[in-house]
Amino acid sequence: MERLSRAETQQRTRARVLAAARDEFTERGYRDAKIDAIAERAGLTRGGVYSNFAGKRALYFAVLADSLAEPAAFPDPGRTAREALGLFARAWVGSLPLFTNSFKGLAVDLVPEIMADEMTRVPYAQLLNLDAVLLGLALERLHPAAGRRTGVAASVLTQLHGASRLAVAAPGFVDEFAVVAACERLAGLDLEEPWNPPHLPHAPEAVACDEPWSPPPAHDAIQDAALLAIGSGVVTVLGLRRAAAVEEAVRAAAPGTPITAVLVTDRPEELADLSRLVVAELMGCLRAAFPSSAWPDLALVHDPAAALAAAAGVTSVSDTTETAVLVRGGRIVARAEGFGAGHAVASLRP
Repeated sequence: MERLSRAETQQRTRARVLAAARDEFTERGYRDAKIDAIAERAGLTRGGVYSNFAGKRALYFAVLADSLAEPAAFPDPGRTAREALGLFARAWVGSLPLFTNSFKGLAVDLVPEIMADEMTRVPYAQLLNLDAVLLGLALERLHPAAGRRTGVAASVLTQLHGASRLAVAAPGFVDEFAVVAACERLAGLDLEEPWNPPHLPHAPEAVACDEPWSPPPAHDAIQDAALLAIGSGVVTVLGLRRAAAVEEAVRAAAPGTPITAVLVTDRPEELADLSRLVVAELMGCLRAAFPSSAWPDLALVHDPAAALAAAAGVTSVSDTTETAVLVRGGRIVARAEGFGAGHAVASLRP
């Protein structure tokens, strides 16, 4: 008989719960789904479900994150902003018909559930802002002379998220071809988006130090691949209420400086999967539509156990955490803490 380790047993139990929950949510909808029914489907007690997930909402976010399928890459990715946004929108709206796509069917209650609680609403807003930063950076790499494109990216995402919500609320109303055409035209939108560094009343200063740097293995959500050893560059640890502050480090850093953003939360049992879901939905479409040379030039790590954060010297995390370190030669040589930390460390020059 196969002998499983404790971790393997927990992993199999978690998979059983997720499969049972997916079936329950699909058949009854999130609102009418019951933890007792999920436990029965999984062959567990109610306590067995709660030992793996904090509650029904946490389980719902995990099911959605695991159910999100990445769109197939287009044979010819966009070479201009207009082309890339058109393909990005096509990848996004390709899942809009509610009754032909299992993920969108499961996701009917996602936004209402998020909006019902400020503890999820504020992090979700920051994650959407992070999405706008990532899409904006990709647009800028396609057309560097165009300047900052975060506002254009936010307009595109507003259009697409609106289409997603209406496809649920009013099936048949959304004209998918019109949505794609609108997103293509947004590429030419001139929002005059100058970058203004953060002006904070008590902006932190980067302090020189000499500390060990031994990061654990990590996964890069930009490339959807294992992250190679981080031997140099800026590492910024951001709570989910500060997720979009990664832009401060990116804008301040010298060209060619490696940037690693590490997302943490003090409620990983619920928000870690929401974070994974929001970023994966954006990056799946981006990787399908943009050439790899235009993908955002940074690494993004979801760190629910705060292991990478601990390697950066962050002993306690929350949704408002912001700490940044500068790594050179395998050592931490500078750090800053507080709002604006990423900007402070990335602004350092040799």
